[in-house]
Amino acid sequence: MRPRFQPRVLTLALIAIVAGCVDVPEGIEPVTGFQVERYMGRWYEVARLDHSFERGMEQVTATYQLLPDGTVSVLNRGYRADKAEWSEASGKAKFLGQPDVAALKVSFFGPFYGGYNVVDLDPGYQHALIAGPSRAYLWILSRTPTPPRAEVERLVAKAKTLGYDTSQLIYVRH
Repeated sequence: MRPRFQPRVLTLALIAIVAGCVDVPEGIEPVTGFQVERYMGRWYEVARLDHSFERGMEQVTATYQLLPDGTVSVLNRGYRADKAEWSEASGKAKFLGQPDVAALKVSFFGPFYGGYNVVDLDPGYQHALIAGPSRAYLWILSRTPTPPRAEVERLVAKAKTLGYDTSQLIYVRH
């Protein structure tokens, strides 16, 4: 008897392979002078490049909590309208180097880590541009579900100058 093809297993395997990359994309610099305590709390996903593990999700949030050992707990949550259900993923992030440089690695699947690089952050810690391990991963986050349009446009322009295809951004419905 042939084993049944299970797309979920394949998806998890592909995510694990991609998540093994914790690099900062070439030509991109993480924020320095980063104050992790100010970054903690809930962020709303405003826009992202498409990828399988968030495809079709809306009302996406990420909540960060600093743990006593200096790592950061991560809770990502989003609504899948096609299934009429909420989806959550919890993980842990660690700094790649010094904690004042916003270059981290995050894991949602055991020993597999992916890059999480804050590459733009306003002085009030209200809006952020996040780069993954390659230019295939990009997020715009805000402390509110509807940030000022000018701030979103500024972050999109910054992403474009960093070599991202911003025409492919998906704007998240909240």
